[in-house]
Amino acid sequence: MSDPVSKELFARAQKVIPGGVNSPVRAFRSVGGEPVFIRRAEGAYLYGADGAKYTDYIGSWGPMILGHAHPEVLEAIRQALPNGTSFGAPTELEVRFAETLCAIYPSMEMVRAVSSGTEATMAALRAARGFTGRDAILKFEGCYHGHADFLLVKAGSGAMTLGVPDSAGVPASTASSTLTLPFNDVGALEALFRTEGSRIAAVICEPVVGNMGLVIPEPGFLEAIIDLCKKHGAVSIFDEVMTGCRLSRGGYQGRAGLSPDMTCLGKIVGGGLPLAAYGGRRDIMSKIAPLGPVYQAGTLSGNPIAVTAGLATLERLNDALYTKLEALGARLEAGLVSAAKDAGVDAYVARLGSMITLYFQKGPVKNFADAMKSDTKRFGAFHGKMLERGQYWPPSQFEAAFFSGAHTEADIDATIAAARESLRVG
Repeated sequence: MSDPVSKELFARAQKVIPGGVNSPVRAFRSVGGEPVFIRRAEGAYLYGADGAKYTDYIGSWGPMILGHAHPEVLEAIRQALPNGTSFGAPTELEVRFAETLCAIYPSMEMVRAVSSGTEATMAALRAARGFTGRDAILKFEGCYHGHADFLLVKAGSGAMTLGVPDSAGVPASTASSTLTLPFNDVGALEALFRTEGSRIAAVICEPVVGNMGLVIPEPGFLEAIIDLCKKHGAVSIFDEVMTGCRLSRGGYQGRAGLSPDMTCLGKIVGGGLPLAAYGGRRDIMSKIAPLGPVYQAGTLSGNPIAVTAGLATLERLNDALYTKLEALGARLEAGLVSAAKDAGVDAYVARLGSMITLYFQKGPVKNFADAMKSDTKRFGAFHGKMLERGQYWPPSQFEAAFFSGAHTEADIDATIAAARESLRVG
């Protein structure tokens, strides 16, 4: 149960905001509770409207890899504010931001800044269609790439949580150009390309899925996407909005040594402010207006305050941070596995770097169908018990949890202890 202050705020919010929230998963409906309203955040912690302290495993759904309210990021923002908040004109900051991303992600020869991950994926797919002259796109079941109409087909994230993988309001004619396949199925991918390869403009995937819980690619799966796209003249797109700069400074593609045709970034690259980007091969990006016929624009694209926060964050992503995150992740993973075993609970822990999911099933989880076998009622009970113990876990079985460089071993150990208690009573 949420605190009395949050309950009052939620009652007010439901009168003026659909469902009382500005993004569906925040409503806590899938875990059977009401949301905790947050007053502030610092380091590894959130503070509720009543002042209660929670160890945070959402991190604003990924961006806060350095922790909340990082003092050096805040200072950079303070220094930028007196210069103005938005110009609608080019800035040196935008150039530095693009140069930085191109240096971190060698597959991105040119970059365009936008304001959200949804914008990034939507624009990247439009560019791919404009470049190839084809209409069909391929996505994978349970993967979420934002709320553009043609991407809300067998989507993950909140769409999965609410039990409506396809959204009302999406025209059938729009959805008909979107093909879907199970994640991690190379055979199905090869078969589809044999029959439909000539009309596929692009294949978009989360290289490591975070929107049906954490699902790790099988060896050879991502390589097959890249190779088949190259063979058939399609564009391979890695949606690294979530994994970019999270699983390594160069995202999962840097960690795995892969080079997709296009990449979408968000979350961490904006330092917690509304900023994202898409980019890729120069010949594809040269189709973007004003160089080419593919139109995309945005009043707040490359916003100077957001770019400042993004650059300040990117400058602080180093080997020591990722080494720490890996150690904390291994500690948390082992602790959750042990807690579930001791409680006699069927559970499967998926983790890569600083992303983790505790599935309430035996596992393994390799695709959407596997994820859907999870006991969501049991997860809801677990989530409520963890919240009572000061642990702010994602309010959905199908969302990956994140932790930051601000978390400590003591934080992780406290979370494991809370999980032991929650699993016993859950």
